Amino acid sequence: MAVDQKNKLNPNPEAERRENNNNKLPNFLLSVRLKYVKLGYHYLISNALYLLLVAILAISSAHLSTLSVQDIVQLWSQLRYNLVTVTVCPSLLVFLGTLYFMSGPRKVYLVDFACYKPGPERQGTREFFMERSAKIGCFSEENLAFQKKILERSGLGQHTYFPEVVMRFPPNPCMAEARKEAETVMFGAIDELLSKTGVKAKDIGILVVNCSGFCPTPSLSAMIVNHYKLRGNIMSYNLGGMGCSAALISVDLAKQLLQLHPNSYALVMSMENITLNWYFGNDRSMLVPNCLFRMGGASILLSNRSSDRRRSKYQLIHIVRTHKGADDRCYNCILQREDDTKRVGVSLSKDLMAVAGEALTTNITTLAPLVLPMSEKLLFFATLVAKKVFKMKIEPYIPDFKLAFEHFCIHAGGRAVLDELEKNLELSQWHMEPSRMTLYRFGNTSSSSSWYGLAYSEAKGRMRKGDRTWQIAFGSGFKCNSAVWQALRTINPAKEKNPWIDEIQEFPVHVPRVAPVDFEAP
Repeated sequence: MAVDQKNKLNPNPEAERRENNNNKLPNFLLSVRLKYVKLGYHYLISNALYLLLVAILAISSAHLSTLSVQDIVQLWSQLRYNLVTVTVCPSLLVFLGTLYFMSGPRKVYLVDFACYKPGPERQGTREFFMERSAKIGCFSEENLAFQKKILERSGLGQHTYFPEVVMRFPPNPCMAEARKEAETVMFGAIDELLSKTGVKAKDIGILVVNCSGFCPTPSLSAMIVNHYKLRGNIMSYNLGGMGCSAALISVDLAKQLLQLHPNSYALVMSMENITLNWYFGNDRSMLVPNCLFRMGGASILLSNRSSDRRRSKYQLIHIVRTHKGADDRCYNCILQREDDTKRVGVSLSKDLMAVAGEALTTNITTLAPLVLPMSEKLLFFATLVAKKVFKMKIEPYIPDFKLAFEHFCIHAGGRAVLDELEKNLELSQWHMEPSRMTLYRFGNTSSSSSWYGLAYSEAKGRMRKGDRTWQIAFGSGFKCNSAVWQALRTINPAKEKNPWIDEIQEFPVHVPRVAPVDFEAP
């Protein structure tokens, strides 16, 4: 009976329900996107100092507006009788400020860099790699299939570069061929760098060369000194066996030397030698480098001259180095050794990805306080206190490094490495594009790969004045190294000469998870 009476009073219950919902306020907790809340929080904390200064200025202005002419005259009279104090205090502040800035570390500028691009006669497809591997006759049918599988999932394209000794048949890996490859890469990169910067070879006071797998006598650095007739008092260093992170180690060494030698140029040459490191055995842990490593190198010119700031591209802000060699598992995960048949190769253990993750975590722990904005530091600290002190069961807060950097140049060691960093650092495809395209176009060029990634960002016209770039590299030992650069000017790709410029319009390309290789074992 009551229901019938209610229906008579309101013949359309559905319409009443919609009317009541329309009269209610929306649930803002469901409608507001949390990422915008976080963005607003970030801007509030980052600009807190400016907001505080504005408030102080407003209060000071309000107070000054209440002063009369008589108050101002009285204040001037007091200052006039304390002339010594008024004069000495500002002078002391100026002196201490000047002393602080003069005693600080010298600023290090990256004037320019050059990445070597071999000629088209050095290009080889994935099918060429497989055909040549089969033709050599030293690999079993099972290991040919294994290499094919690795190639199909590697992320490498069809236009990577091989040294001459690999292109010829039969291959003849020897000291002479290794020297030839080293000279081709080093002199090609350095010639381009000197041409771009206009710096004379005689003006270079510091030389650092790194190459892990080829350490001849005389050294590679001596080869450069001899070829360019560098001056007799040059500070020359040759780093060997330092792995794929050696480029940033070389930059760090050059930076330390530039602190001791004013008004100097430092030349850094980073490369790897393929000729004597090609593996001809059947140990699967040693076959992966054959599939990934390719020919390449980069030269970098650093300066501590204040006059070079205007023409330099970047300023070095931070370098953070992490070494996990004290742990046996980390030390042995990348190891050059002999197989059962006494053939030398570089073996990669199954612990490699786990070790790389541990090294990256340690490196980030040191780097984060140096680069993250205050908003991220507060969130991280609050989460840490809640977890450790109050024993709250919450997930650890992962800082958003996209708030600290505009560009990421990650060592293009392999697809798995890039996938893991993209996932763990929560990077977008845009941020990963330089590294993925470097792996696709040039393969793993070892220590120089992050420079190819930086050249990609420049060729795309992405680099703006003030942008910050994070270079990340991993290497044997096990090491994880980071370098932070800040752009001193906007890079105009139309005025650049780098290995991407002639073909940058073709990138990015889609790289499938599995790219079939058209090859059948004979």
